[in-house]
Amino acid sequence: MNIQDFVEQGEGRQEDKMTAWELFQKAYKFQMDGKLDEAVKLYQSSIDTFPTAEAHTFLGWTYSFMGQLHEAIEECHLAIKTDPDFGNPYNDIGAYLIELDQLDDAIPWLEKATKAKRYESPAFPNMNLGRIYEKKGDWDRAIDFYKIAVTLNPKYQSAKSAMMRLITMMN
Repeated sequence: MNIQDFVEQGEGRQEDKMTAWELFQKAYKFQMDGKLDEAVKLYQSSIDTFPTAEAHTFLGWTYSFMGQLHEAIEECHLAIKTDPDFGNPYNDIGAYLIELDQLDDAIPWLEKATKAKRYESPAFPNMNLGRIYEKKGDWDRAIDFYKIAVTLNPKYQSAKSAMMRLITMMN
């Protein structure tokens, strides 16, 4: 995401949007540095200044790093409420439900992610759907989703490896 996408969202003062963007950037740096408590505070400040789907989604991602999957899911719901076209939170809810071993509940969220209007990484929900069907023992369907993931992102090594592993096991 870039600053232009961030400040073009919703109604609000440019000044608030710029401040929210700066807080978001600082939060992301803290998150990547493993300073999760600090990242949470900054994401929350960004949301308080100007709420965006990205800030809610990344706050949820931070919560997931902290093992707080239910809080992560709640932030994704808030992200979807803020911008239903943003694909990341749909995929993230699906991924968190996989972690919670709620595979059937994850499927509709991942399917929504594959159809999202604004999503830079559509290979991810297809990979996650592949993971679900592999766990469920439906290897043909899993391979189909892994293939879609690789088609969408030919450099997606995890999807390639998963697909090849299953194909090899089936021979």
